[in-house]
Amino acid sequence: MGAYMSMPKGSNVPVPTSALRVELGWRSGQGVPDVDASALLLVAGKVRSDADFVFYNQPAHTSGAVRHEGKRNDGGQVTDTLSVDLARVEGSVENVVLAGSADGGSFGRVPGLYIRVLDTRTGAEVARFDSTDATVETAFVLGEFYRRQGAWKFRAIGQGYVSGLEGLATDYGITVDEPQHAAPPAAAPQGPATLVQGPPPPVAPPVTVYPPVAPPVNVPPPMPPGPYPAPAPQPPVSLSKVTLTKEAPSVSLAKQGGTGGTMRVNLNWEVRKQFSGWGSKRGRAVAMHADLDLDLCALYELSDGRKGVVQALGNAFGALHQPPFIHLDGDDRTGAVASGENLTINLDHKQSFRRILIFVTIYEGARSFADLHATVTLQPQNGAPIDFSLDECTVPSTVCALALITGNGADLVVQREARYLVPARGVSPQRTLDHAYGWGMNWTPGRK
Repeated sequence: MGAYMSMPKGSNVPVPTSALRVELGWRSGQGVPDVDASALLLVAGKVRSDADFVFYNQPAHTSGAVRHEGKRNDGGQVTDTLSVDLARVEGSVENVVLAGSADGGSFGRVPGLYIRVLDTRTGAEVARFDSTDATVETAFVLGEFYRRQGAWKFRAIGQGYVSGLEGLATDYGITVDEPQHAAPPAAAPQGPATLVQGPPPPVAPPVTVYPPVAPPVNVPPPMPPGPYPAPAPQPPVSLSKVTLTKEAPSVSLAKQGGTGGTMRVNLNWEVRKQFSGWGSKRGRAVAMHADLDLDLCALYELSDGRKGVVQALGNAFGALHQPPFIHLDGDDRTGAVASGENLTINLDHKQSFRRILIFVTIYEGARSFADLHATVTLQPQNGAPIDFSLDECTVPSTVCALALITGNGADLVVQREARYLVPARGVSPQRTLDHAYGWGMNWTPGRK
């Protein structure tokens, strides 16, 4: 279906209540800030609680109506996606605001910024708004879904904030975890008086001392003796995140607050679905991807010297609460954006890890990673998410080293690898990776 005509700012169109895909898109380039999509579910213009804020640190609403799916980069055209099922939005929610925040600059430096709404079932584009007048804003409300006479509509908005995601969130009632600021420096000791030309200093106003205020007459009776159950703590929303790049490829988990609990490692991928014509090499390559099966795996070396692999091949799914403290959640054969492949690492046993190599292999359905767009996200239970995208594959690779995690007992450091390897003829992807990273394991053929 052809592109939908861009809506004027302030206009609205009806939208179906079926599941929708909301894409926030722009063109990447030198000096272009990264952009993150978010959504807020509002009642009378405010969130009911911080749980009504869906973004990279809180990717799913409890109702299941809104989910942050993540980014992909297709030849410099970047999209960050939200899935919205309006049929599942709670009846008290009146608006679902769709926004973006710029990381590393303002929206005036983001070319080709747009938002579009697609029907997930049919793929039809039902609404599109292209923003062309952003300047110094670092957060931008591009549109919203709203109820009108029992139906849902989409409105193009195009209004921004210079105070970033924090300003946008607090304006809608979100409690934001403020970063710790250093205490102001102590006043310097006074030296000998020096005559300075200029007007005399202002005179401080006189201080008025008021008598203490008498306590109120109607004092409530004392509370009966406890104990009382403590209210459940509600930590403020943290807006921090980490994106690993070639220029900044590593991060300490401890410095990001990932000191315990679990860490979920997610691999999402998307295949180019365009068919460019009969007889096209590209068309035949896409056809090969119809039954694509990627496997997320991990080589591990524990502090006591034990080594092994966690992978679906051979049903070596690992274990979370006993060595190796790594567990593969399942084997996804679809690459669906909402699921992908996942494994979990128990950070409560970080002192047990010497090194972990996260990698992905092609089990079947393709001869290389060409035409695949993959994103890796490491989500510590108690820290900021860490994500990165894989570069375009230009070699006949069937195994890719994603991230190397090394431990020193007190901390784990995540290093972006994004390294495509080409196995020699007759050599398995696992053995190829083992040789490249010096793991020194013996390998035998296996199957799922």
